[in-house]
Amino acid sequence: MSDSQDLGITESKEHSTGDWYAEVVRKANLASYGPDGMSGFIITRPRGYSLWERIESFLDSRFKDTGVQNTYFPVFIPESYLEREKEIVEGFDPEVAWVTEGGFDELDERLAVRPTSESIINPYLSQWIRSHRDLPMRVNQWCGVVRWEATETKPFFRTKEFLWQEGHTAHASDDAAWEETLTRLDQYEATYEDLLAMPVLRGCKPEHDKFPGADTTTTVEALMPDGKSVQGATSHHLGQSFAEAFDITFADEDEAEQLAHTTSWGLSWRSLGALIMTHSDDQGLVLPPTVAPEQVVIVPIWQSDTKAEVLEYASELASELDTAGIRVELDDRDGRNPGFKFNEWELKGVPLRVEIGPNEVADNELTLVHRPDGESQVVNREGATETVYDHFDQVYAKLYASAEQTLAEGVRDADSREEILGTLGRHGGYVKAPWCGDEACEEPIKDAIAAEIVMVPFNEDDPIDATDDAECALCETTAESTAYFAKTYWLTPPQPRHTVEGSQRRPPENSAASVPSHWSDYRL
Repeated sequence: MSDSQDLGITESKEHSTGDWYAEVVRKANLASYGPDGMSGFIITRPRGYSLWERIESFLDSRFKDTGVQNTYFPVFIPESYLEREKEIVEGFDPEVAWVTEGGFDELDERLAVRPTSESIINPYLSQWIRSHRDLPMRVNQWCGVVRWEATETKPFFRTKEFLWQEGHTAHASDDAAWEETLTRLDQYEATYEDLLAMPVLRGCKPEHDKFPGADTTTTVEALMPDGKSVQGATSHHLGQSFAEAFDITFADEDEAEQLAHTTSWGLSWRSLGALIMTHSDDQGLVLPPTVAPEQVVIVPIWQSDTKAEVLEYASELASELDTAGIRVELDDRDGRNPGFKFNEWELKGVPLRVEIGPNEVADNELTLVHRPDGESQVVNREGATETVYDHFDQVYAKLYASAEQTLAEGVRDADSREEILGTLGRHGGYVKAPWCGDEACEEPIKDAIAAEIVMVPFNEDDPIDATDDAECALCETTAESTAYFAKTYWLTPPQPRHTVEGSQRRPPENSAASVPSHWSDYRL
């Protein structure tokens, strides 16, 4: 196979989305599949890992600005620690990989390969917290987890081992814990909207689909171009259930012992899958300049008699941009023609291409080409750094506007089971319907079309007016809220486990997000 054939994307995003996605991930050098016999594991290549590092940098700085300290807990969790979660969740049965031998010896107690860390972090919070002066306590770890799922896997979207961050906090009051929950949800929303150029919806998971043991699970949801929803991140208000199970108490100002109120929250590299799926096209990967490993590629175009002056001009520009902190690549390879280079860097998702030929040198100009749509502009060479940053903003705005249009056109209303099924079947996207709050009303949609309630919007965002006497679209009893039904890449099966009772809190109105407007957003 020739290089040019191997570079091209052969699958269609519209007609064979899964195969197209896998091809983009592979050919853009983001990831490779794991060894034979290890289905569901991937090797993250440097270009793919750099995307995760930029998300980590963006979030980690915001966590630290709001009092979070990073820590690290062992990857192995004793079985007895996991057993304590059964005090909170009836029928708790995580998809755990177990270690039973160490070296040549059988272990006295099985060790779980970390599926999540509530069961090991909370016992240590209990040790570290003694007084109200120790609160709030906020810890976070960036780590990998393993969940031995039998479902179909997809790189970054669903793998048996994946990278994430998980934050855990303890507070003196319920209100403080709830404020923490919303702070993290705000930061996740900002990650998608201000870093990844992806508008999201925010709300709560329905009571039957919240994190086991939580009072409330809040979520940000992103709509993919193929009409499926991605749960982008979750922030859980845990109430006092975990504090009670793990004895997280503190002495208040009167020396009386009190139970703490806790939260947990996390975002995984599923965000990378959503990023790739949202912006990329049939030419390959498309990335916003905020996260792109190479923000600018300079392609010099010469004949033998103009090579020296063109390369000198291009090299000076590359040096200027590099000094300004821009991630720039000068592609001065002799063995490749300009067309090959254009295709290669388009496949790899570089947001901005600078073409420099003899005409640009003679006229003291640059030709700039935007990756999302191929728009070409000729600009003056003077002030190139400022010009490039301005075009970063233009590229980001284009990506955000396209995703915003997808979301706006992908939300539809329905008032009956037939309308929900018909709309999801024809269009995908989100279908809003009045809902009574009963899990049983979700089952006919799940069974018929493998869709589920992915979000219940915050009341202030999308209220059901009690004076309208709205009826549930599925059972015709009085509706309590609006439910957003959607297909996902992994339909969560009905959960046999039952959580302890908790109140479904309603947060304040969602504030509008804005796209980046300052150059520092591109210097991550």
